[in-house]
Amino acid sequence: MKINFNSAKRLQTTKGWGTSACWWSQACTDSDTQDKIIDLLYGKDGLGLNIYRYNVGGGTDPKNCRVPDPWRRTESMMLFDKEKEEPSWDFSRDKTAVEVMKKAVATGNVDTLILFANSPHYSQTSTGQASGSLLTHTCNIPKSKYKAFADYFLTVTEYFISEGLPVTYISPINEPQWKWGGDVVWQEGCHYEPEEVAEVLHIFATEIKRRNIPVKLCIPESGELLQTTPKYLWAILADDEIMSVTDVIAYHSYHVDNSPESRYEFCDMIVKANPQYRFDMTEWCELPCRHHTKDFKGALITARIIGQDMIYCRAVSWTSWVAVNGICKGEDGLDYADSLLSASADFSEWNIAERYYGFAHFSKFIPVGSTALDVVLRPTSDNNTFNAFAFRTPDGESVLVAVNEGEGKTLELAGGFTDMKVIMSTPSEKLKTVYDGKFTGSLTSPANSIVTAILR
Repeated sequence: MKINFNSAKRLQTTKGWGTSACWWSQACTDSDTQDKIIDLLYGKDGLGLNIYRYNVGGGTDPKNCRVPDPWRRTESMMLFDKEKEEPSWDFSRDKTAVEVMKKAVATGNVDTLILFANSPHYSQTSTGQASGSLLTHTCNIPKSKYKAFADYFLTVTEYFISEGLPVTYISPINEPQWKWGGDVVWQEGCHYEPEEVAEVLHIFATEIKRRNIPVKLCIPESGELLQTTPKYLWAILADDEIMSVTDVIAYHSYHVDNSPESRYEFCDMIVKANPQYRFDMTEWCELPCRHHTKDFKGALITARIIGQDMIYCRAVSWTSWVAVNGICKGEDGLDYADSLLSASADFSEWNIAERYYGFAHFSKFIPVGSTALDVVLRPTSDNNTFNAFAFRTPDGESVLVAVNEGEGKTLELAGGFTDMKVIMSTPSEKLKTVYDGKFTGSLTSPANSIVTAILR
């Protein structure tokens, strides 16, 4: 197999890599543990991420909350007096999550801070809960509260900006098409129909401009690539007020892990049809999670999805969901947490998942400002065991990430290079430099491996 960098088509310029602080950061109270995790995620010796997603939670009414997992309940900075039906503010709340966010910013690597919400504040919802309506696929916020929701979210935004935090984007709606609510709930969430999304975001856009807040919308955080996604996109794209303050069309690439064709279709139908907008992949994890945290297959899948989202969907940035999740023991006693790291409820135990290294093969070696390259490999659902993704860095280096879930391969590389460095991860070794010297013209991609080659 030959990969020719000279003939590769230049695609989009990348804006970086990120993860979410939801819902682990408020539970990580030990300062030393915070430091270690932030270094792994945002430090120069770690993943070197530059995008941070902070959850503006809907808050918890202790007398009216159905979310069973304490990690998935949130502490809001807005309090609500039911008797007086009046809000008040306490910006010292959600203290631990804010501390963790500030430590990430203090690394100097974070240039994109996104505030996002899964639900309006519980006091603004129809149920008085942030976990969705009592009926599925039903919006949990009445139209009369749309403005109150915007005021709540934007007041938090203004507070963080006043604290010197580099808030660049806000995302008030998350995965609007899912059912959220009903008899069984597990997290905050709110269903919206496309026209409801447009109505809410129109108010947000108007208020952003009225308050003169230096942020842009990152929307609509659709929970899938295709299916209902176009309906939500067309609803917001048709509203000039919304789009006047929108800088990112955000989507999640769940449920099509084994379908490269879905990514080609998304790119052709949506991304190429709207070249004036930036498209960012803002959430993904293996869902359902079939591979435990010590299974290297999780790293292989993660790396494959990152590359396919960046090249075939032409994502400008890629953000995982989530950085840390609770340890999730299966019947076999193994941990099936779907995150980059997993931890016990009090963080007395925490571990790095194999998929962390799949992410590292991109984030550590492909800096912000790199250009994605199309090297004309087109896997299909029936032949998806080998993938190779190429980039050109701002310093003029070419980077190839080969993800091999099948038999070993040898790649021929063309591009007038003189030197090369090869970093490899396998089930037994992670991020090992296996070659650093003169350009050889070929690259070995062993079975079940991720190889990053830096070519100069």
